[in-house]
Amino acid sequence: MRVALFVTCVTDTLYPGTGQAALAVLERLGVEVDFPLAQSCCGQPQFNTGYRRETEPLVRRFAEVFRGYDHIVTPSGSCAAMVRENHPRIAARAPGGRSADEADEVAEVAEVASRTYELSEFLVDVLGVTDVGAYYPHTVTYHPTCHGLRTLGLGDRPRRLLENVRGLELMELPGAGECCGFGGTFAVKNAAVSAEMGADKARGIEGTGARAVCAVDNSCLMHIGGILARRGSAVRPVHLAEILASTDGGAATDGGTAGGTVGGAKEEAR
Repeated sequence: MRVALFVTCVTDTLYPGTGQAALAVLERLGVEVDFPLAQSCCGQPQFNTGYRRETEPLVRRFAEVFRGYDHIVTPSGSCAAMVRENHPRIAARAPGGRSADEADEVAEVAEVASRTYELSEFLVDVLGVTDVGAYYPHTVTYHPTCHGLRTLGLGDRPRRLLENVRGLELMELPGAGECCGFGGTFAVKNAAVSAEMGADKARGIEGTGARAVCAVDNSCLMHIGGILARRGSAVRPVHLAEILASTDGGAATDGGTAGGTVGGAKEEAR
């Protein structure tokens, strides 16, 4: 099985430890992982802001860079949703009549998108694994992000993985399905509303008594974590991949420290 790691913009720029953690988990399970160096943005910020034409080159680039892999795995529910749900639609709606080559390109975009998975999906659905050998002796509450919950339909996959982490006590989060308020560009265009939604989520998280809040998207964790920090809360935001990468021999990642690279994966310049 040949798998490519799509690390995403936010993770690569701000939370490289999450990419390292995803790699550590996959390699622990015997998966051969490549890291194509030519990968770039999936186009989600452009598309969500209404710039569909500007998104089209990024859609074509994604299909070209990740061509030939059995699966593409990403530690981001929102980016996985963008690729799987929107890339085929964007490619199919490109204006003008299509040549045979263009028709092949549309088909390739859809085919590559169908092989793209969020990390917990890949672990549970493709590998058939819910126990990855992790150890994380802390109380944790889980926030199901909007793209993961509503677009990908992750359901209980992340929870099943967390429930099999040794030492971890999973605390129920009241109103778990409510948006944290980030919503990508929504947080910029509607800052006051976004902040209030985040404050509601932060109060719910603190009320669980958990030491950490876990999610499958660093963008949501960044928003929640910023609000928790401003409240002086001791609760730490932590990505699912970082929990799953932790073992009784110590954390397998720096936990999101800015800087660094995705070490270990074979770098692929495609």
